[in-house]
Amino acid sequence: MRLNGSQEEEGRDLSGVRIEQPDKKYFQGVSVSSGVEVEPNHTFTLLLKSPNQHCNQSKDLHVYDIATNSLSLLWLSHDTGAVAMTAQMSLLTHYQTSYRPTFRITSVSDPYMVILTHDNRGVRFTESGVVKFVLQQALYSMGHTCIREGFSLIAYTNHNGTGQEAMQAFKTGVNYRDTSITLSGAVSVAGGDTLSFEITSVFGLDRYRVQDRSALRSVRNKQLSFQQISPDTPQVHLSRQGEPNSRKNFVFHEKGTVNIALNLKLIHSCNIVKLTMQKALGPGGTSAPVAQQVSGSMPEGSEWASIGLRASFPVQNGTAVYVTLDCIRGRVNQITHEGGTNISILWVAV
Repeated sequence: MRLNGSQEEEGRDLSGVRIEQPDKKYFQGVSVSSGVEVEPNHTFTLLLKSPNQHCNQSKDLHVYDIATNSLSLLWLSHDTGAVAMTAQMSLLTHYQTSYRPTFRITSVSDPYMVILTHDNRGVRFTESGVVKFVLQQALYSMGHTCIREGFSLIAYTNHNGTGQEAMQAFKTGVNYRDTSITLSGAVSVAGGDTLSFEITSVFGLDRYRVQDRSALRSVRNKQLSFQQISPDTPQVHLSRQGEPNSRKNFVFHEKGTVNIALNLKLIHSCNIVKLTMQKALGPGGTSAPVAQQVSGSMPEGSEWASIGLRASFPVQNGTAVYVTLDCIRGRVNQITHEGGTNISILWVAV
């Protein structure tokens, strides 16, 4: 993701993820996000490039035709009090089980509101509000255990000395290869709260699993159920017992724009997995997709796979959205309900 100030200025890279070379030909899906302060006439571009010139010139690239738009933007004016900060990891490091990255700020629109902690391992917020965050980290892993166990990226909030896990994403591991892991979400913070991150692998992984007790197997257009862990808000709630699509529909009560980040950690044998955010259109059960991500078969030797999507779209009073999972040629064997499966919703008034 690149931002150009003008035709004369050289653009600066905002963010990026790595797509590792597969052992076989199969579809891969990636999500990339960023937050940045912009000025009039700034230009935003997406680039797909490789350090290998043969790959850059190759025509052997096939883009999967997903059912929705691939790009969405959420713009906030300064009148909303929005603050943008970007930071980079300050050190290259070698670690075996877990690592808490340190950062250095590259840009911040209001250094009073958002600062780094004294050890540079977290971000401190001066006032209460809702924070939308994204972290993308490049990794180079060695060892076959990495393939089987993979990596987890965890976001923590700390309030008055009490830490709590906010979000977690999983990434299938690789051996002697470059890869990257990414996590995005939204959390409520109070003045003085901090946000920090941890990358875990092998022995540091959370191995707790919960079998989805509904029949997964051959999955087509399966609606996923959720459990709400944050308090109710006036703008959105998860459908309750006795309401249509109990524990599946997210129902909005005010007009606005929402940004959704969804992570799913699963075991499957599908050639293609589709994760889709659907908007319910009426009582007849009709719906329309508003966001979709596609991934291919599980890499050989992996214990778990992951898929996620991020999107921004408008909602009205009464809009209901839900998530569906599709498996093409194969079956979904298990979905974990902890440690890598979660959803966060950021609602902004128009």
